[in-house]
Amino acid sequence: MSRNTAPRVKAMRAVGVDLPGLSRKSIERRPTPPGQHGLKKSHARKSDYGKQLIEKQKLRLNYGVTERQLRLALLAAKRSHEPTGAKLVELLERRLDNVVFRAGLAPTIPAARQLISHRHIRINGRSVNIPSIRVRAGDLIAPREKSRERQAIVDALQNPPLLRPEWLAFDEAKREARVTHLPGQSDTPFPVEMQQVVEYYSR
Repeated sequence: MSRNTAPRVKAMRAVGVDLPGLSRKSIERRPTPPGQHGLKKSHARKSDYGKQLIEKQKLRLNYGVTERQLRLALLAAKRSHEPTGAKLVELLERRLDNVVFRAGLAPTIPAARQLISHRHIRINGRSVNIPSIRVRAGDLIAPREKSRERQAIVDALQNPPLLRPEWLAFDEAKREARVTHLPGQSDTPFPVEMQQVVEYYSR
């Protein structure tokens, strides 16, 4: 599956916001868009399409999903009886790679994806290797027994990238997280206008 391999800070500068799922670094020192004319770009008036594109790119970059995966998630959100934007956030936040990251077991979502692909993570005691699996309320996510002292996991837990969301209950001793309830639209760890994303795909 294709992944974005461009410099991560450069990608965050392009959308103008820190994306904790993508990188632990910040654009605070260089907040302008990348390129020779970045300062001019930051003051330029954006079209409605340009604004919608940036909001959509925030989701793609932070959650590490392809365009096709994001479109499919949006279609699933539209089929639900809930507001499309809120449901889309829920579906993205419920991805296993994001849950491992939000639980503090990995410093970024790409790092969480690697742990899952190498079968270091279990759901309800079952070994999995698919980062896009969606967790459900009540699910228990934990490293397998042999992986609990893995240095990457230990380091991430000692220096967590974010505060854990209230929809995850974490047991420090067992290093396991339980999904207490499904996340909501306000649970994204970065500012995003979901209505703009919905409008982008409605064009």
